[in-house]
Amino acid sequence: MDPAANRRRRRLLIAAIAGGLALLLLIGLGMYGLLRGPGTNEPDTEGSIQPAGTPVPSAGAPSSPKPIPPLSDPAEFARQVGQALLTWDTSSGLEPSDYAQVLADAADTTEANALAVDVRAYLPNSEAWAQLRTYQTRQWLTIDSVVVPEAWTTAEAQAAPGQIPRGATAYTIEGTRHRTGIWGTQPVEASRPVSFTVFIVCTPPAPEFRADLCWLLRLSALDNPLR
Repeated sequence: MDPAANRRRRRLLIAAIAGGLALLLLIGLGMYGLLRGPGTNEPDTEGSIQPAGTPVPSAGAPSSPKPIPPLSDPAEFARQVGQALLTWDTSSGLEPSDYAQVLADAADTTEANALAVDVRAYLPNSEAWAQLRTYQTRQWLTIDSVVVPEAWTTAEAQAAPGQIPRGATAYTIEGTRHRTGIWGTQPVEASRPVSFTVFIVCTPPAPEFRADLCWLLRLSALDNPLR
């Protein structure tokens, strides 16, 4: 099959997922189809850190983005995506775009542009980043669970043949988001529970993709995952 035609077919199938899941699960569920982004790009001020006097190093978050390794295990791939999505360090000299690139490198090309919008909603914008940098703020995630949500299982069972792309699945991640920084001259930490859903595909049908590897499709809104 012509690769361009195959990619167009993939886009139609992804759109079909969004429509099919919405019809199946809209009532009583906070449903996020693969074509719906995660809401707003407003910076998260909860747990923010007061401006620093003298920067004090804090442990926990790495100082540079960690690439998502090539993986064929969908649950482990989802775990790695979750870590990359919520791990950053304003004192590293990097920008939000550097952390977003880690997710872009793991994206399925058919959804790369839409995924970029999803990822930006999770990262501070430039103004918020500059402010957080004065606090020497770092962030990372500890994961408690990575599970296929019941809503996705129901959708798979009720979907028509070909409605969901081969190898596509969803994992809901629950864990704790940690932030550290400086309050005056004292190191402080803030944390809160978070949850979100990642949509991935691990059996790419197009011949230009590497076989037996997982790729990232879309993200739900933070704290509004599939259940």
